[in-house]
Amino acid sequence: MTDFEPLLNRWQSAGVLDAEAADRIRTYESQQARPTGLRWQGMVALILGAILLACGVVLFVSAHWDELAPAARFVLVIGMVAVFHLGGALTRNQYRGLSTALHAVGTVSTGAAIALVGQIFNIEEHWPAAILMWALAALAGWILLRDEAQQVLTLLLFPAWMVSELAFNAEGHIGELVYIGRFLFVWAIFYLIMFLGSRRKAVQGILFGVAAIAAGVGTTLMLVGWRSWSGAETFLPFGLRFWSWVAIAALPLAIVAFRGHKGLIPVATAIVYCIALPWCNRTWTETWNLGNGNKGSYNLTEPNLAAHALVAAFAVFVIWWGVRQASRALVNLGIAGFGVAVGWFYFSNIFDKVGRSLGLIGLGILFLAGGWALEKMRRRLLARMGPGAVSSATSTEEAK
Repeated sequence: MTDFEPLLNRWQSAGVLDAEAADRIRTYESQQARPTGLRWQGMVALILGAILLACGVVLFVSAHWDELAPAARFVLVIGMVAVFHLGGALTRNQYRGLSTALHAVGTVSTGAAIALVGQIFNIEEHWPAAILMWALAALAGWILLRDEAQQVLTLLLFPAWMVSELAFNAEGHIGELVYIGRFLFVWAIFYLIMFLGSRRKAVQGILFGVAAIAAGVGTTLMLVGWRSWSGAETFLPFGLRFWSWVAIAALPLAIVAFRGHKGLIPVATAIVYCIALPWCNRTWTETWNLGNGNKGSYNLTEPNLAAHALVAAFAVFVIWWGVRQASRALVNLGIAGFGVAVGWFYFSNIFDKVGRSLGLIGLGILFLAGGWALEKMRRRLLARMGPGAVSSATSTEEAK
């Protein structure tokens, strides 16, 4: 009853349904047969079972890998993928959840199979291509099965392939980590916005969690700046920078525009943020004596006050966008990000300058007073959105 009761109340308030029609719907739904048991236990069992099964297969193969001939290795890795997908196909009609779990393990096993087959036949190493093949396998699974596990794998593997290609080609150049951080951050904001409100809650939840982590990692990498450890490295060549910006900015903006511009402002703001943040630092060069008249040097960077202000400002922007979209998840994420930004500023610019004891006292005051203020502001914002605010948002129809 709790699944549709808020909708009935809303439709009655809007005049779409009268009380008699709503009562008939309630009566009909209450008479329908409900599955027995607690659904969450079954879901947890399936998820844990899939993870344990995949880990067990990997351990078994790795333990006996050296004892197998190349032909046996090939048959084993191909059979491993086939068995899981065949099991998923046989159980799809009777046990949909088990089928989804087995197909997911099969798709995960496909990645291991691609790497192992490349090792068996001594294929020339270009590891990002293996991730692309894995992503294509997940995409085929999504097209054929239309389930949430294959969709999540597809949406994670294609960005993983792009960032892998960037890392592979940018290795040894100044700014490698900056561009990787830019990619992670923009795509994190893209996923945070575009999948809010999806009716596929598992897809929404997993992508939201992964995107929140990726945003933090991306910001950290961008703050590394333009470090050079030997002084001999060069900046990324123009062609690589061009294709990097295509992946970082042009592709997310094109998808957002195709989806109806609903996430254009956050993605565009994230791009501006990523352009500015790596330059908000101070750079200096340190040298050391290697002996025999040889000297070495490396360039170091450190975030300045503008970097702290920019990170805090973007957290405020996330809060504002969350309020605008009636998204509790975005508001909570923005509040957490702002708190992290304040704590980072305190540790970087205040803690070491006032002494250990005063620093700890100030830290305690910061946690108590700052935590109280942030929680008060969070509750006020959520109260303003009202009880109809969704836990994620209502802005898109992605991933249906």
